[in-house]
Amino acid sequence: MSSSGVLVFTRTTAYRHDSIPDGVELVRRICSQTGTAVLHTEDPAIFESGDLARFDTVVWLSTSGEVLTPAGRTAFEQYIRDGGGFVGIHSATSTEYDWPFYRRLVGAAFASHPPVQPGIVEVVDPTHPSTAHLPAAWRWVDEWYDFQEPVTDVHILLTVDESSYEGGLTGNPHPLAWCHERFGGRAWYTALGHPREAYTDPHFAAHIAGGLAWVREGRSVNN
Repeated sequence: MSSSGVLVFTRTTAYRHDSIPDGVELVRRICSQTGTAVLHTEDPAIFESGDLARFDTVVWLSTSGEVLTPAGRTAFEQYIRDGGGFVGIHSATSTEYDWPFYRRLVGAAFASHPPVQPGIVEVVDPTHPSTAHLPAAWRWVDEWYDFQEPVTDVHILLTVDESSYEGGLTGNPHPLAWCHERFGGRAWYTALGHPREAYTDPHFAAHIAGGLAWVREGRSVNN
């Protein structure tokens, strides 16, 4: 039997976002529309138990710090290489800095951000399920993440116009969301999602839903 559930992993060993419960609830709402089972956990032991095979996608929702044991890392890498799906939200890039495989999977490593403020999100790919519903220039309030190195070897979906807010460091273009299939399974990441209010916003909810759907569709194809 092919796997069909979604695992939401929210363990933090560094900064913890107040919006985590709101994010978990959003994923539950999205998955309820398709009758998909959701398991939320902060226990890293699930990665070592062999239970990952139950899930077609693992969502790392605002994780931070070092969250897996060496055995858990090995099991998760094998899961991805076997075609498992990955969704990273917000501070998933502020996680497992010293694990090269994970940094390649999530696509970047968080460096810093200016204060939360409005900015203009620009849609790079208007055909992707996670961005097709968005206006070409979307005014949004969030933490505008800067990353340690340029984001490369991924398909960019969204950028932010650094001239639209104070404190940008990278220079345009400034990627915010992207996807890839470099390890056998599909991976999708968005840097958005700091405020609690984001998770009840229809545009943002559809952004997450589209990313999750795209990742899960890949698992169905691979199976």
